[in-house]
Amino acid sequence: MAHRRAVFALFFFSGIAGLVYQVLWLRRLALVFGVTVYAASTVLAAFMAGLAIGSLLAGRVLRRRIPALQAFGVAEVLVGVTGLASPWLLEAASVLYQQVHRAAPESLEWLTLARLVCSFAILALPTTLMGMTLPLLSAAVSTAGGGIASATASRISVLYAINTAGAMAGTLATGYYLIPAIGIQRAFLVAATTNVLVGAAALWMGRVAPEPAAATPAPVATGPTSPLLRVVYGVVILSGFASLALEVLWFRLMLQFVVATAEAFTAMLATVLAGIAAGGYIGSRLLRRRIDLVLWLTVAQAATGVAVVASMSALLWTVANGWETMSLWRAVGIAILPPALVMGVGFALALGAASRPGQAGADESGIGDRIGRLYAFNVAGAIAGSLAAGFVLIPWLGAMTGLLMLAGLYLLSAAALAVFGRSWQTTLAVVVAVLAFVPLARKMPDPFKVAIDRRYGDVLMEFWRDEGAQAAVSVRASRLQHVLYLDGLHQANDQPAMVRLHRTLGHLPMVLHGAPADVLVVGMGGGATPGAVSQHAGVRVQVVELSSSVVGAASYFSHVNYDLSHRDNVQIRVDDGRSFLTFTDRRFDVITADVIQPGHAGAGLVYSREYFSLVRRALKPNGVVLQWIGKRPSVEYKLIMRTFLDVFPNATLWNDGEFMVGTVQPLQIEPAALERMRANPATREALDAIGLTSFDVLRSWYTAGADEMRTFVGAGPILTDDRPLVEYHHWLPPANEQPPLDLSALKGDVNRIVAGGGQ
Repeated sequence: MAHRRAVFALFFFSGIAGLVYQVLWLRRLALVFGVTVYAASTVLAAFMAGLAIGSLLAGRVLRRRIPALQAFGVAEVLVGVTGLASPWLLEAASVLYQQVHRAAPESLEWLTLARLVCSFAILALPTTLMGMTLPLLSAAVSTAGGGIASATASRISVLYAINTAGAMAGTLATGYYLIPAIGIQRAFLVAATTNVLVGAAALWMGRVAPEPAAATPAPVATGPTSPLLRVVYGVVILSGFASLALEVLWFRLMLQFVVATAEAFTAMLATVLAGIAAGGYIGSRLLRRRIDLVLWLTVAQAATGVAVVASMSALLWTVANGWETMSLWRAVGIAILPPALVMGVGFALALGAASRPGQAGADESGIGDRIGRLYAFNVAGAIAGSLAAGFVLIPWLGAMTGLLMLAGLYLLSAAALAVFGRSWQTTLAVVVAVLAFVPLARKMPDPFKVAIDRRYGDVLMEFWRDEGAQAAVSVRASRLQHVLYLDGLHQANDQPAMVRLHRTLGHLPMVLHGAPADVLVVGMGGGATPGAVSQHAGVRVQVVELSSSVVGAASYFSHVNYDLSHRDNVQIRVDDGRSFLTFTDRRFDVITADVIQPGHAGAGLVYSREYFSLVRRALKPNGVVLQWIGKRPSVEYKLIMRTFLDVFPNATLWNDGEFMVGTVQPLQIEPAALERMRANPATREALDAIGLTSFDVLRSWYTAGADEMRTFVGAGPILTDDRPLVEYHHWLPPANEQPPLDLSALKGDVNRIVAGGGQ
């Protein structure tokens, strides 16, 4: 008993390390591949591929008569070593990806293949070793404490539940502590140290408390040996496909109700894992009883399909009726936890079927082989589900239709089990589930409409929507305004104040440069910023926008973006802005960007020292970059400004402290340059629209220079890819506990940057 408990404890900590790695790998690979849904789906598929291979290899290890616990210990130590080395492998893999990206920058097929190859090259060894751990420990607990008995299935299900609970703890630890507190590189060290300690403990236990001798292995254990296992393998393939695809779809749908922060993604993943872990434990308790395994597995699969629809319907109903259920943990608890719980029960029962006495190879290698094969089939389904969600379900069917289809797959697997079971109980379970599912599916409200109506009211009429792969975008309008919504949140509108702000983001760096020809605009929004830039004579505008749906919405704001989509001097590219800057050889006179909120998930990648360094590299020698900073809480404001100054020591501050302007050389502005620009009628009209009617107005927009900015921010930390503090803002003091943002000390002499001293 003590031996088993120690094994369970080791697997808990192994689960912690495994999810720490997964979160960190996704984060680091996003630096190379971008933050598109295609990139994330591809990286996750490569991760799962390694797990599947490892699951299949575990049986071969056990058939060599290597003690299971010692094999687990070696695997854990090697996971630590290879996991710690994985960040350095990024350099080599990025070289290959860079070549493909430059050769075919807009080919989804070639870029996806390159991402798969590069991701697998980096992750193959550590994830293969991770995939071996469940089958190895399944073999260990099957012999610990008395050989293969009726309790074996329950012990293996407990093992799975405990490992998943560890994964949940690893998710929370990484998102809430490790990344913001110590940074990504040190978090890798924590995970690797955990693996090595777990492995060393397992090796020590294997020496001081050897596992009971196992029976002579069956001559061959290469495939399912009973009709039950064949059906169960089919069920776990479907379940793996549906569960991973559901995670992607849940994340898309939940972003309509909660803000897309790093904390939100942490909460969603932790909720999925918590439900599966709790369900796995419930399943282990069921397996202690003499149950009809086919019947209970049928019920679990059918209940999962119904729970997927019922839980989302419950969230939509409560939101539509004014309940306080749009807070993060309440929302994910209602929509995700119940179906995840029954998912866990179902997989535990499937593990029970694979580890039942009476299957071929009734020894540790036989059980390890069957558990490995079952887990590999489940993960293979998950690989397909990850890719299908990102490349097919969301862009082709939409998240809501995709969710209903995946729920239906669970019902389909239950029907297959009912056919196998041939009992009135299994048939009744499926019939009841279908009768519950159909009305729920037919009456499912539109989640995008429910969320926006609750958050902003329903005074605006929706007349366009596009649920693309990257984001769900809609345009609503009344007689007075048009509003662009991105994943349920207000992104842009055509009201004068907002239009003026976004146009100024475009015009100000153009005027400060004096004679720009090539301009990069990162992000599009309603298009007011690149539209303003396009009004300058002789300029070529490159827009890089992450979401094709946002590009599609631009035509509904043509009255404020100068009909951006149809201008000959504007080129629009759908890509990740940071990825574009990483791989482009082009150089620009001006680089500006749409407003990107620092606290949103992934935004840390465009506020870091490394990102600003990429921007500086893409500037021509006399280039100008404008970075919006806004009136943020004082700690965040100083972090962003301090980071910008680290890369652009000649920075200046404009527009009452809202815009930072960076240049390689000290900035010098000339009255004659503005007058030359205003000589063009289209440019003059565009500048007049934001009130930039004279050089005196431009001078009045100046706030401070680099010296004043450095004095204001003082010494302190800066934002890096390794430690993106503004994105993980929960680690910073709450806004109401920070000192008020007082910019009164940020006053500089504009004459220092005016050619000739401004006199």
